[in-house]
Amino acid sequence: MRLFVGLGNPGAKYARHRHNIGFMAIEAIAADHGFPPFRAKFQGMLSEGRLGGDRVALLMPTTFMNNSGQSVGEAARFFKLEPADVVVFHDEIDLAPGKLKCKTGGGHAGHNGLRSIHQHLGPEYARVRMGVGHPGHKDRVPGYVLHDFPKADDTWLDDMLRGCADGAPDLADGDTGRFMNAVAQHLNPPRPSTGSQRPKPAEPMPRPGADAPSAPTKDSDARSPLQKLVDRFK
Repeated sequence: MRLFVGLGNPGAKYARHRHNIGFMAIEAIAADHGFPPFRAKFQGMLSEGRLGGDRVALLMPTTFMNNSGQSVGEAARFFKLEPADVVVFHDEIDLAPGKLKCKTGGGHAGHNGLRSIHQHLGPEYARVRMGVGHPGHKDRVPGYVLHDFPKADDTWLDDMLRGCADGAPDLADGDTGRFMNAVAQHLNPPRPSTGSQRPKPAEPMPRPGADAPSAPTKDSDARSPLQKLVDRFK
């Protein structure tokens, strides 16, 4: 079994914040794969279903970002999961908007949601780092992540979320390479060929000995002498 966790803050006013991209990913996976409605459990919102051949629980903590670990730790203990069975989707300011990377273990890089999960689960869980870009100065980070995505980001954001949903069965199966490829297919689809049109094939040359139409000649007039005379005086 796997536990997929999306990080964010509860409430409609936070719904489009950059900090809530983890919630968005979990909601996209649930919608695309027919998971049942979320219900309140483990200090969060939970839905259980299957991705491919794997049983998966989807969790969105409602503790607010800084205490996400309370919800994640409670769910992991209930399902008797190891940290390696937990995958956390979260915003990543150190990646450009529209970039996505996966990793397992390591530090929390100052992300308060990850910091809380470290405290309750340890560091050896998997993460899906969803790039939202950096405001340029560390003092501007809180206001930046706690702000709505601009309309200009809608295209890549939708592509990333669709890619996460498409690749979710591979991620549940532990194949991060195929998961990232599914995301890339949406973010960077193959471009159509830009080469020039192929020239039209030349008309085939007549085969030796083959009959070919000949241009009409004066001698090819099929009229009778009488008809020629009549036509002359018309």
